[in-house]
Amino acid sequence: EEINKHESEMQKFSDQELRGLTAAFKDRLGQGETLDDLLPEAYAAVREAARRTLGQRHFDVQLIGGIALHQGKIGEMRTGEGKTLVATLPIFLNSLAGRGVHLVTPNDYLSRVGAGWMGRVYHALGASAAVIAHEFSGIYDPDFNDPQPHGDERLSHFRTVSRPEAYRADITYGTNNEFGFDY
Repeated sequence: EEINKHESEMQKFSDQELRGLTAAFKDRLGQGETLDDLLPEAYAAVREAARRTLGQRHFDVQLIGGIALHQGKIGEMRTGEGKTLVATLPIFLNSLAGRGVHLVTPNDYLSRVGAGWMGRVYHALGASAAVIAHEFSGIYDPDFNDPQPHGDERLSHFRTVSRPEAYRADITYGTNNEFGFDY
């Protein structure tokens, strides 16, 4: 209900104002507010960014799933219920702390698809997203078009960067093998 209270406010923001919320949230964290304090507004901002960039609006049950994940709980969702979209909520919220957030996937393909698909949401909010794969590391850049035809739009906007640069992104997608090896 708290998240929903902010929906009409978020819809009135310009793209620049929505993007500017990230800096405002970080300032508020620096002034003593907690991630839990910011959760309703941050989740409403992510919901609006997803609506604008993907044409997808988080359902209330997905917001609840995002809250559970932020609280460190495990949620189970079937194929097609929106796990990739739900994850954007706690990922963005926790990225505000400035320590980097890692999303671990089972394989390189899912890492690249997830980061490429949801990269539009993070970019709209002013957060950077990267991917670490076996023989590739890249940062999401909507203005970059990979000259290699992939046949999947979600794979086409990664500008190649060094692994350290990918780890410096606000959000990094990768596999347990890659994160474990690099550690």
